[in-house]
Amino acid sequence: MAKLRVTTSDNTTTDYEITPLIEYAFEQYAKKGFHKALLEDQKQSDIYWLCWEAIRRSGATVQPFGEKFLETLKTVEVLDSDPLE
Repeated sequence: MAKLRVTTSDNTTTDYEITPLIEYAFEQYAKKGFHKALLEDQKQSDIYWLCWEAIRRSGATVQPFGEKFLETLKTVEVLDSDPLE
C-alpha cells in the first residue's frame, strides 16, 4: 500500500498510511476505483481528499474538506509504504 507524507503550513511533517478503510472511503467519495482514479485521472484534489481523510481518521481535528483545510497544507507526497513496517 502507499502512504502520504504531509507537511503542514507550520512545517510539521507526518506520514499517514493509506489503509483499506481510507481506500474504501475514497471510493465512496469519488464513485470510482482507487487505482483508476489515481493512475488515470491523476487529480491532485483526490490526493488532498485522501490526506484530509487520513488526518481525520487519525483522530486529529481538521477543518471540513475545502479551502480552509487546504490552507493548512504545505505539501502532500505519495510514497510507497516501508515494507519493513
